[in-house]
Amino acid sequence: MRALIQRVRSAHVISGGKVSGSIEQGLLILLGVGQDDQMEDILWLSSKILQMRIFADQDQKMNLSVLDVSGGLLVISQFTLFASTKKGNRPGFTAAASGPVAEALYLQFIGELQNKSGRIIQTGIFGADMQVHLVNDGPVTIWMDSRQKE
Repeated sequence: MRALIQRVRSAHVISGGKVSGSIEQGLLILLGVGQDDQMEDILWLSSKILQMRIFADQDQKMNLSVLDVSGGLLVISQFTLFASTKKGNRPGFTAAASGPVAEALYLQFIGELQNKSGRIIQTGIFGADMQVHLVNDGPVTIWMDSRQKE
């Protein structure tokens, strides 16, 4: 499972002309599900994201988590995080999970974030064409892969 996490001042996602998810300060999480992903990946990634200290404390040091700052969480599915660009000019996506499998794990990930944070998680619409709007804070952007835990 792969995530691209962006610390944001605000973010929202639009699909079909309607806002499906919106947050103020918090984390925008672009989530890709791989073929071999399972609950272990969800548990590790959700815990790591919620505990990651990437928000500034009173001394302007990155010492606070999204939970510490009462930040919002916006999760958007993005299978393109599993793009392979080794051959040719068109990316391949064979490492990404199939739609039904990816959607089930995506929903489980959202549920796990909600259970651990006690917050309502904002989302995009799985499989839809979406426009993501954000104001990156910092900028702080972090790449995570549950298979590369070291």
